[in-house]
Amino acid sequence: MPGPLDGYRVIDLTSMVSGPFATMMLGDQGADVIKVEPPGGGDHVRTGGFRAGGLAAQFINTNRNKRSIAVDLKSPQGREVLLRLAAGADVFIQNFRPGVVERLGVGEPEVRAVNPAIVYVSINGFGESGPFAAKRVYDPIIQAASGLASVQGGSDDARPRLVRTILPDKLTAVTAAQAVTAALLARARTGKGQHVRLAMLDAVVAFLWASDMGGQTFVEQPTDNQRAASFIDLIYETGDGFMSVAVMSDREWRGLARAAERPEWLEDERFRTPALRDENIDDRLALTQEVLRTRTTAEWMERLEAEDVPCAPVLTRNALVEHPQVEALGTLVEYDHPAAGKLRQARPAARFEETPSSVRRGAPLLGEHTDELLGEAGFSADGIAALRTEGVVA
Repeated sequence: MPGPLDGYRVIDLTSMVSGPFATMMLGDQGADVIKVEPPGGGDHVRTGGFRAGGLAAQFINTNRNKRSIAVDLKSPQGREVLLRLAAGADVFIQNFRPGVVERLGVGEPEVRAVNPAIVYVSINGFGESGPFAAKRVYDPIIQAASGLASVQGGSDDARPRLVRTILPDKLTAVTAAQAVTAALLARARTGKGQHVRLAMLDAVVAFLWASDMGGQTFVEQPTDNQRAASFIDLIYETGDGFMSVAVMSDREWRGLARAAERPEWLEDERFRTPALRDENIDDRLALTQEVLRTRTTAEWMERLEAEDVPCAPVLTRNALVEHPQVEALGTLVEYDHPAAGKLRQARPAARFEETPSSVRRGAPLLGEHTDELLGEAGFSADGIAALRTEGVVA
């Protein structure tokens, strides 16, 4: 049974993570994604570590369910190849810095001239205007400029810290994939394509505002200095490892006190109400940490679950792979890649009852489908051979 985006074609002129991860999600949901790469090296992520069969793990994990064509877009013939591919597509997505696609001759006006109804998507770091618009951008740059590093540090007075994963890249990808499907739905209703613009900075700021920008929400109540919610996070050391325990309601607080055999906590004036527990959060978390060191993680899991207190062990990456919950949910899938061998990956997260997502093909070798795609675009065998001889495709 095909996925929900079966029948849609996406021209993927992106590299690194934000764009490729977005288009992989569309491919997982059934879209025919054509990854356009420069001959020679292809997407820079192809050069990464953890390799097998000539493919880097990060490339494999952001480029499955795609076909690859290697085209020199700096040549007039290469530009013509790309526009012929775009003429039969539904979506064209690129993540160059502002101005690059225009210099290549494949900006929105050129693409829309051959396909008026196409959804054209531009992803960049800081948008199309302003003092940072032309800056080269990697994930840590956005973490710094968006306020995320300050939030992660805990307060305005603490040293900012990076989130130890490329959150802006991946969050931008999720936002882009949702925006593409929204634009396709709008086109189905109106018959018109449109230009979707997405800055990584906007994606992260919007993400943070829901829970981390309370002090900046009320314009007439300015906040000079953002205090930390607490200087202790919700990862606790146990007798043999680490775990997380999160308590919000009175019922959960009483359950924690019973599980910890600390009835005196319920009489402590600092913790009488949720507001007081929030006001005295460092004292509360310090007491929790002190008691959790006295038993193993498994013992605490049993005690806390009996009292319906939210809790979980801290899993290492290796432990995650083998955890019963991950196995029961079917979160990870394994399949054979013709070049890289047996792979393990996270399955598409959204589960569609009637139009299931699927892993139909692994990440492509550079230019693996060049001849196939050129043939579909109407090039003759002689024409394809000529393009290859001239170095336009590879």
